[in-house]
Amino acid sequence: MAASGGASWIYRIAWIFYLVLALAGTLWLGIQEGRIGIGLFIDPESWWVDLGIGLAAGGLLVAVWLGARRVLPMAKKLEVELAELLGPLRTSEVVGLALLSGFAEELFFRGAVQGAWGWIPATVLFALLHAGPGVSYRIWTGFAAVAGLTLAGLMIWRGNLLAPVVTHVLVNGINLDRLARLPEALASPSNTAD
Repeated sequence: MAASGGASWIYRIAWIFYLVLALAGTLWLGIQEGRIGIGLFIDPESWWVDLGIGLAAGGLLVAVWLGARRVLPMAKKLEVELAELLGPLRTSEVVGLALLSGFAEELFFRGAVQGAWGWIPATVLFALLHAGPGVSYRIWTGFAAVAGLTLAGLMIWRGNLLAPVVTHVLVNGINLDRLARLPEALASPSNTAD
């Protein structure tokens, strides 16, 4: 549940976690590279291609999740659990959390970890970040592994973080918005009468 007049406790913890993750990625890259150039984040000559690829990949991953949700009852259970954990989110909170989480995770996992250790460790660590208690969280971990492979591939293909960040922000934004509205949908009279 949201704190009265403010964001939920999990929302505040998420902000702290993602800021720390972004800082860790920046420090790791700074130590590793000495200087973090703009080329890590964007190719000024083909940014629009990376943007389009990121939007397409994000749409594809959202479609994969929605398809999994239709055929796997545990995916629906997971959404209910995550929605209860998050509590209600305002649109500004959804946007802020999607932007920060997408940027921070990509900077850390694709920028720092993948840059230093390769795409396999980056993907495995990314999937493990999305592990949780109970059987339903295995679906989230599995989806994160698929998403991590996609994001790693985008980083290898495009050579910068723009496509992976756009993909990640789109997936998180759409899914967080859906989760933020889930408690309302579950409480509606059409869902309570059997």
